[in-house]
Amino acid sequence: MDARLNYFASPTAGKALKYVMSAGKALKESPLPAATQELVALRVSQINGCAACIDMHTKDAAAAGEDSVRLNLVAAWREATVFTEAERAALELAEEGTRVADAAGGVSDEVWANAAKHYDEEQLTALVFTVSFMNMANRLNVITQQPAGNYQPGQFH
Repeated sequence: MDARLNYFASPTAGKALKYVMSAGKALKESPLPAATQELVALRVSQINGCAACIDMHTKDAAAAGEDSVRLNLVAAWREATVFTEAERAALELAEEGTRVADAAGGVSDEVWANAAKHYDEEQLTALVFTVSFMNMANRLNVITQQPAGNYQPGQFH
């Protein structure tokens, strides 16, 4: 499968991606736990069907020491016993934040309050930005049919 657009050959994409990558770096350096960041990125990408991002975040998480059982159970996190209460709150916020059009009201007060029990304001800020950032990245990749499978851990960091 070939991508519809080659981001690396486009001057416009190059200019925009400079800022996108900078934003991604700022999020990686945020106080939100790295494991939570990867789990959230993976779940948002699963919901959006972004193979390129699923490939990336599964491999980056594994390279950082994430357990394969947890990675395999992200899609069914509600029934899985391997996630902390904080991670479950983050995954629930990620789902509601990704399914904004389906959820009519967006992120519910209950889901927000549950996340706020586990994360301070800076971590919540990073969580919201991570969910939003991943939705943007997923849309870029899905629209242009970016292929998956060849990503090497840390390739874009």
